[in-house]
Amino acid sequence: MPLNARFRHTNLIARDWKRLSRFYQEVFGCVPVPPERHLKGRELERGTGVQGAELHGEHLLLPGYDDQGPTLEIFTYRELEDNGPGVVNRPGYGHIAFAVPSVQEARTMVLGAGGSSVGEVVTLSKAGGASVTFCYVTDPEGNIIELQSWSRKPVP
Repeated sequence: MPLNARFRHTNLIARDWKRLSRFYQEVFGCVPVPPERHLKGRELERGTGVQGAELHGEHLLLPGYDDQGPTLEIFTYRELEDNGPGVVNRPGYGHIAFAVPSVQEARTMVLGAGGSSVGEVVTLSKAGGASVTFCYVTDPEGNIIELQSWSRKPVP
């Protein structure tokens, strides 16, 4: 029997958490959920497995949900590890997706707010006559975002 679980948040580690938080607020309408987090100490080190862990950031309520909905947790650590550029086909968490009225307009807004293009805007037909128009872009720190607009009921 499965656990009685409920999705709460997705974490995003940022180089500049305040700048990235503003991006998601301004482009997608995410809303801060106080308080800001400023954590450090032995228990955080033990829980994260990061020696000298110190983090700062906040949670953003994702659009389309009430005040109890899932959040995007944007944190930065005092010390960060480097990684390569994001690619859509790397194993692990790949991207966050937002349903938007117009993929082209959302793409233009993301690019104007400091994001980058990953692929082209395309439309795929699905079984049952539905179609999805989508593209991949990145936020200002290179994290991949899918923008999508469905002609009918979305298929997860």
